[in-house]
Amino acid sequence: MSATSGRVLVVDDSEVIRRLIRVNLELEGFQVVTAADGAECLEVVRRVRPDVVTLDVVMPRLDGLRTAARLRASAATSRLPIAIVSACTPADLARGESVGVDGYLGKPFDPADLVALVWRLMALRDSGGSGQRRFAYGFGDGSGGFRSRRTDLP
Repeated sequence: MSATSGRVLVVDDSEVIRRLIRVNLELEGFQVVTAADGAECLEVVRRVRPDVVTLDVVMPRLDGLRTAARLRASAATSRLPIAIVSACTPADLARGESVGVDGYLGKPFDPADLVALVWRLMALRDSGGSGQRRFAYGFGDGSGGFRSRRTDLP
């Protein structure tokens, strides 16, 4: 097996979406681990220690925003880069930012936008986190590019 670019935990209750994200990220050299909901995510994150987590918002047992809040509350995962990959309302986006989510990509999304978002999250991880929370939005508009609303992102 070739060297990987990092390990990504993809959390979504849709098996089709998990598979779509997995294939696109594996083509970029990422190792991908999946979970079907937030409760499973919390178990898997302890076992596999991912470099980045992507979360759907609406999932059974534990939704994506509550999962993100729990990841931020734990010292072991407080600096773990997290992105929401979901069709969200403006209220979901505001709540995501308030719990410390690092990025957002709306569904449906262009695979190039997904890959760009994960690379940016890897850069956040690699920067070691300056202590300043950074938040970026991806819009999944098919433009093939990831636009950030903040200039301090790599």
